[in-house]
Amino acid sequence: MKESPVAAAAETATVSTPDAPIPGSMEAEVAKVIAAVRPAVQADRGDIVLRDVDTKTGVVTVELQGACTSCPASSQTLKAGVERIMKDRVPGVTEVVNEGQLYYDDGTAVTL
Repeated sequence: MKESPVAAAAETATVSTPDAPIPGSMEAEVAKVIAAVRPAVQADRGDIVLRDVDTKTGVVTVELQGACTSCPASSQTLKAGVERIMKDRVPGVTEVVNEGQLYYDDGTAVTL
C-alpha cells in the first residue's frame, strides 16, 4: 500500500523535506493523529491513509482501505471516531471525509 507523503512524515515529523509537513503545522498535527488512530483501524483489517489537508477550509481527506471499504460502520467510525478525535486535537479541522465517498452517488445499485 502506498502512503501519502504527509502520512509517512508523521512518523518522522522532525525531518523537513519538500513533501514533509513543517513540524507544528496543521498538516503535521493531522498526520500525527492519523498515525495514532491507524493501529486501531488496522486491528480490524482496515487501514486509513491521509490524502489531503485543506488548511483554508479545515477539511481533512483520508482514504479508508481494506475491510473498511465494505464495512457498513466505516462512515460512523470516520465521523464519530476519527473526526471527533481530529477536531479535539487539531485546531482548525472542521471535517474529515473519506476520499472514496467524494464521488457522486445517485442512489442506484450500479456506479461507474
